[in-house]
Amino acid sequence: MTTTEPSLSEGRSAAPGPGRRRAPRTSAWLPTWALITTKNLELRKRRGLMITAVVLIVVPTVLVLGLRLLFHAIDPHSNGPAGSPDLFSQLSNLTAEFGFIAAAALGAAAGTTDLSEGVFRHLVITGRSRLALYLARIPAGLAILIPMVALAFLMNCLVTSYEGTPPPTSVSLYGLNAPEHLDQAGLRTWLLLNPQQSANGLPIQVGPATTPAQIRSAINGGIAGFYADYTASEISGAIPADNEMAKIGLWLELDVGIAFLVGLGFGSLTGQRTTTTIVLIALEIIVTPILAAHVIPYFIDGQRLIIGIAMDQLRPAALAPAPGTVGGGGGPGHALFGGRGALGIPAMPTWAMISVIVGWIVGWSGLGAWRMVTRDA
Repeated sequence: MTTTEPSLSEGRSAAPGPGRRRAPRTSAWLPTWALITTKNLELRKRRGLMITAVVLIVVPTVLVLGLRLLFHAIDPHSNGPAGSPDLFSQLSNLTAEFGFIAAAALGAAAGTTDLSEGVFRHLVITGRSRLALYLARIPAGLAILIPMVALAFLMNCLVTSYEGTPPPTSVSLYGLNAPEHLDQAGLRTWLLLNPQQSANGLPIQVGPATTPAQIRSAINGGIAGFYADYTASEISGAIPADNEMAKIGLWLELDVGIAFLVGLGFGSLTGQRTTTTIVLIALEIIVTPILAAHVIPYFIDGQRLIIGIAMDQLRPAALAPAPGTVGGGGGPGHALFGGRGALGIPAMPTWAMISVIVGWIVGWSGLGAWRMVTRDA
C-alpha cells in the first residue's frame, strides 16, 4: 500500500483546520490591536516627551493643590481651605492651555517618528496598509493623554468638593451683595427696592441730579444684561455641581483630543516635528487670544474659523470669568453644555461652532492620512 504526499500548492490552498488560525491580512486599512500597542509603546519610550506631558498636564494641579492642602493642615487659621471655585476655574483653564500644548507636541511626535528614525520605508515594505499605520497612532496617543487629563481634573474636583470653601450666601454683582437663586423678575424687584445701592453699583450713568424715576428706568432697561451678569457671577462664585464638573471634564478631553489630532495631521503633512510644535504653540498662546479679544473689521468670519475660538465658545459656564474680572464679560456662547466663553467677539451660531470643530478634526486627520498614503517610501 502506497501513499502520496500532498503537493505544496495543495497544502497552501487548503483551508486551515479547527486548531489553526488564518494568517492576518497585512493590507487591511484598519489597524490591529498589536499595531496600536506598538505605536503606544513607541510614544511611551520617548522619555523626554512623556516627562514634558506630565509636567504640563499633571504637575501644576498636583503641586498647587498639594501645597494648599499641606499649608492648611499645618496652620488652618492662617491658610484657608485648599479648594475654591476661583481656583477650580483657574486650574481647569490651565489644564486646558497646557494640555493643548502637550497634546500638540505628542501628536507632532507621533506623526513624524517613523520618518525621523528612518523606519517608514521598512514599515511600508512589510506590506502593512499606510492608512492603518496612520490610524493606529490615534488611539495610541489618546490612550496616553486622556488618563493624564483625567487624573489632573479628578484631583481638582476632589479637593474642590471636599476641601473647598463653604458655599456663599449671596452673589457679588458689581460690588452689590444680591440674594442667591433669583430669577430675572426677582433680581429686578430687589434692585428696585434698593435704588441707591443699585445706582452706586450698577454700570449706569448717575449724577447729583439723577432722580429715582431715572434709576428705575435704567434698571428696567438694562435688566436683561444685569441678569446675565448675575447668573455668571452666581456660577463662578459657587462650587460646580457634579453634572457641571462632568461637562468640564468632557470639554477638557475634547480640547486635548483635538490638539493631538491636529498635531498628528500637521506633523504627518510637514514631516517636521519641531516646526509643527512651534506653529501650534504660537496658534494657542499668541494667535488665538489676539483674534478672540478683538474684532477685525470684515474678517470676523475668518476669526471664527480658529479652533480655539470655537472651543472657547463651547467652554462650560463654570470656567468663564465672571463680569468685572480680567477677561470677563465676553460673549454669551451658551448654546451647548451651558457654555459661556470669555469671547471678545460676537458668538457664532451653534451649527457654525460645531462645523468648525468637526472640520478641524476631519480636515487635519484627512490631510495627515493622505500625506502618509502618498509619501515616497
